[in-house]
Amino acid sequence: MSGIPWLDPADLHFPPIEAALDDPNGLLAVGGDLSLPRLLNAYRAGIFPWFEESQPILWWSPQPRAVVYPERLYINRSLRKALRRNDFEVSFDQDFAGVLDGCAQLSPKRPGTWITDDMRTAYQNLHSAGWAHSVEVWRDKKLIGGLYGVAINRMFYGESMFSREANASKIAFVHLCGQLQEWGYPLIDCQVSNDYLESMGAEEMDRASFKKYLQSFASGDGHPQKWALDWYYGKPLVSAL
Repeated sequence: MSGIPWLDPADLHFPPIEAALDDPNGLLAVGGDLSLPRLLNAYRAGIFPWFEESQPILWWSPQPRAVVYPERLYINRSLRKALRRNDFEVSFDQDFAGVLDGCAQLSPKRPGTWITDDMRTAYQNLHSAGWAHSVEVWRDKKLIGGLYGVAINRMFYGESMFSREANASKIAFVHLCGQLQEWGYPLIDCQVSNDYLESMGAEEMDRASFKKYLQSFASGDGHPQKWALDWYYGKPLVSAL
């Protein structure tokens, strides 16, 4: 961690995101805490925590940034068929803890998880305060997939998603995009690109452009509150405000 600033728990400020390392991409600072005020400051500035159990708190702001414009979401044929079957239910903020559990489950391909006990507590606190939200997908009253993230004003910062059945997390993402478009959210921050996100239409944005979106749509206190879904697949979308 040589050359990386250590944050003072008594000081909520972060270094400018332009100071983030190129290798590893986006590492900006170490330490501090996961208090609600610090997390809100971080997200407003385009910074997020990511670390494993054996590590100190690591703060990141990668370049480029993976984003999804809700109106450009790509729905492939198999996902479209799954949506048309309509044999599931979708909700917002009905089982945040269950979605966290789903995202934290280990698998043979992923021997560790970054959702530590401290991270779980921090995001539960964000949820209780109305800043963090979950999307749940149900079949026969069983949670089969979902996602969660943080919303500040009209910026949504996606954190993680999971599926217990084919397409479940994608169904959650479709409904998130539809609802956010109706609410006038210009884009979804997906942090770092991967094949899964690219298959849904994720694009890369340079740091300077992403920072402009933050300044326009993530400033101020916003309106933290519990979310309710009122957009469903097949309902016409409106243009973003």
